[in-house]
Amino acid sequence: MSGALTTAPVRLARRPGEPPHTTLVLAALATAGMVVSVQQSLVIPLLPRLMELFHTSVTAVTWVFTASLLAGAVGTPLLSRFGDMYGKKKMILLAIGMLVAGSVVCALSSSLSVLVAGRAMQGVSVALIPLAIGTIRDAFPAERVTTAIGIVSATMGVGGAAGMIVTGVIAGHTTSHRPVFWITAALAALGMVFIAVFAPDVGRRAGGRPDIPGALVLAGFLVCLLLAISQGNRWGWTSAGVLGLFGAAAALCAIWVLVELRVREPLVRLGLLVGSRSLSANLASMLLGFSMFAAFTLIAGFVQAPRERLGYGLSGSVLDVGLYTLPSTVTMLACSVLAGRMAARIGPAFTLAAGSAFVTLSYVWLALSNSRVFDMLAFNAIQGVGFGIAYAALGTLAVQHVPMDQSGIASGINSLVRTTGGSIAGAATAAVLAGHTLTATGAPTLGAYVSCFWIVAGGAALATAVAAAHGLRHR
Repeated sequence: MSGALTTAPVRLARRPGEPPHTTLVLAALATAGMVVSVQQSLVIPLLPRLMELFHTSVTAVTWVFTASLLAGAVGTPLLSRFGDMYGKKKMILLAIGMLVAGSVVCALSSSLSVLVAGRAMQGVSVALIPLAIGTIRDAFPAERVTTAIGIVSATMGVGGAAGMIVTGVIAGHTTSHRPVFWITAALAALGMVFIAVFAPDVGRRAGGRPDIPGALVLAGFLVCLLLAISQGNRWGWTSAGVLGLFGAAAALCAIWVLVELRVREPLVRLGLLVGSRSLSANLASMLLGFSMFAAFTLIAGFVQAPRERLGYGLSGSVLDVGLYTLPSTVTMLACSVLAGRMAARIGPAFTLAAGSAFVTLSYVWLALSNSRVFDMLAFNAIQGVGFGIAYAALGTLAVQHVPMDQSGIASGINSLVRTTGGSIAGAATAAVLAGHTLTATGAPTLGAYVSCFWIVAGGAALATAVAAAHGLRHR
């Protein structure tokens, strides 16, 4: 058996006298993380165009976005566990390789089903973020860990904004969806080169066996849950199909818990999911994931809504969607760097609570005032402050209490629940918007958007309370 498969923990130390080059390592991880985040949002401004191209409904086309999140929710804990077992660098390269392959499939797609399949392949790449956080914990000096985690975590928002801008620029020159994915494939290949050259192969390797049954049951549970939420309005919330899907989701969730309790090497250690120090961090992560991905889907539609025809919206272009997010990019980057100092002073839990409070404020603003360009810019600036602070603290909170050889899976579980929250956000907001439409046009009403803004604000407020309670309990 090779050293990568041994069950004895092995420390892969640097060669004597070899410089750490942590700046280059951080640059490589942040670049790869940004490319991964780009793929999550780049299709959002294209959803209305894809509806016309494939002659499908808003509920069906939303799966172009949701499939990526769903695949990420299943692939993240699996690759994170493999990272702890066989080496994080190998799994980072595998994750970004899936992004390259999925981008090529999407670029070549001529039907909605093939596009959704390619998006699912792309979605597996989100496992790179927790693997990068685990690598930082292994390779960086303790005093730089929180700041480095904050910078990598901020790439989720920065890459999301960049994805919309890239899509907007391309959409202004062509009606095809293919160039967007060719560009993503090229960027992902570049990121793979950076990781191969600069990322270290360090850390303890625990060895063990992959939990394939756990991954399959988890996938079935999430598919049933999200399909039920997304089809509720179309089939009827009390229809046999929707109730059957919810029942199947509950049954598969129970089976999954039993599987994870019985297998020797579980996909998800339930103690890291619902333990006393993990539960609140994971719950806050799920709520923040709901808030962040809800913004991606809601804001794109709202900005492009034609005010002269619907009575609301900003009559913006696909490019405008990305440009309105620029304030979020700036404030998120700035605050992610400062979040390390803030966490050192007041602790990561209270730092997370502060960031979540800013996210709450941003959605409250948009729910109360949304008729001006200034409202959208202010919303994005405030939201960027919130997510920049919150995600930096969340990455630290998820791993600070676990052994070094479990840092990858601990971060992966935290990312899993965040992605699950994002998946639910995509399906739930689509259901609300589809359930309240204008008779003449079939477009969502302003009230539907405002209801979604309040719902998301409530989720962020709950994340604030959960984080503050964690801070008080675990001083």
